Amino acid sequence: MIVVAVGGSDAGISAALRARELDPSADVTVVVADAYPNFSICGIPYYLSGDVRPWQSLAHRTLDDLEATGIRLHLNTIATSIDVVGRQLSIRDQEGVESALTYDELIVGTGASPSTGGIAGLDQLGPADGVHVLHSMGDTFALERYLGEHNPQTAIIIGAGYVGLEMAEALTARGIHVTQLQRGPEVLSTIDAELGALVRAELIRNGVRVVTGARVVSVTRNNGGLTVAGHHVNSEFSQTADVVLAVVGVAPNTRLLDQAGASQGAGGAVVVDEGMRTELPHVYAAGDGVVTHHRLLGVTYLPLGTTAHKQGRVAGENAVGGDARFSGSLGTQVVKVFDLVAARTGLREHEAQTANLSPASSTAVADDHKAYYPGATPITIRVTGDRTSGRLLGAQLVGSYGAEVSKRVDIFATALHHDMGVDAIAELDLSYTPPLGSPWDAVQVATQKWTREQREPTAVETDVETLGHSAAGA
Repeated sequence: MIVVAVGGSDAGISAALRARELDPSADVTVVVADAYPNFSICGIPYYLSGDVRPWQSLAHRTLDDLEATGIRLHLNTIATSIDVVGRQLSIRDQEGVESALTYDELIVGTGASPSTGGIAGLDQLGPADGVHVLHSMGDTFALERYLGEHNPQTAIIIGAGYVGLEMAEALTARGIHVTQLQRGPEVLSTIDAELGALVRAELIRNGVRVVTGARVVSVTRNNGGLTVAGHHVNSEFSQTADVVLAVVGVAPNTRLLDQAGASQGAGGAVVVDEGMRTELPHVYAAGDGVVTHHRLLGVTYLPLGTTAHKQGRVAGENAVGGDARFSGSLGTQVVKVFDLVAARTGLREHEAQTANLSPASSTAVADDHKAYYPGATPITIRVTGDRTSGRLLGAQLVGSYGAEVSKRVDIFATALHHDMGVDAIAELDLSYTPPLGSPWDAVQVATQKWTREQREPTAVETDVETLGHSAAGA
């Protein structure tokens, strides 16, 4: 059995490892576009901030670790085309030498590419000009070199999503004055604006200048530095800085599979089934380049590292004869922003409405542990459930670093995975000791509030029911 995987990040490496784990006799090769297989791209902001050293620490596994499993790796090698009928993958190494790999099963995990968001100049300016993206170890080293050689005093970050927020903290830690531009009405648009405002306040508290409602049109370089221009509310704006970081999203990298005849689905990503099979025979795909099977929304596009790991594992198992299925994503995410943590899982109210559900939301604020024990801090929790069925649909949380926000969102994610009702969460036997929690954990306080506000009858409704029953009895 010859298995070839394309992509040295989460999906490709997970697939290769799973194939070798289940079939040690399988000949498994991974084609890697750069020299950094199995590195944690999610850890890059913490390397640039100085919290993580050396850069080699970002490797989930070293090259020696991977090769010790029996996997063969072609580094600095680009996959150029797929011969579906002949089952061959054409590749080109860094010297420009072209060759072909024969396969029995092929797994494509080419991921996603940074988006320019339609901003003029981003496709012409690069690291040498002080304009950076942050999507690979190569991008990381380019930005690090620029910071070291030019000692910039000011930076503009275009975008206030997860990476943008993490980089605002990282650059601030390096003594750089950061301006963060966000197109939407609030930072971190994956949570509701009311909770995003808490994140914005934390950025401002730490010296970051935040401008929301800013639509960037262009980035240009001149003698005074880099100029970012666009529209803000009803006027135009122009701001100059020493360095610009563009983190405005990603687009699925589907070129290899598109040329081979694969179909595109949600978000322009490649269509796969729950076994990670494409429509091409003997070709699997996983990670940020493929559609996502969402447990509440159906098929969508939601690129996440955790999802890529799981999808890659499924593809690797099935490539050696298994019958695994990706059980679906819930879009569970968490981010640290200075001393605050924001998390979400499942659907927000407007997303649930789009899915033809009957959502209702309630917001509660509860301490992370008993108030009488020193250090208690509040967690703001918004619970969304189905008003008709009582089923949990989603949750959003914002609290201080150290308040176990990530583990609490995981409780909601587990409940969602198992289709629990909101009120059933209050019945969970969760751990308690005063320094760490309360007899009713914060997540249970939030779900109880949702049940009171959305499901339990009001006093007037109760009286009407009683009168109705009396009349019926009479």
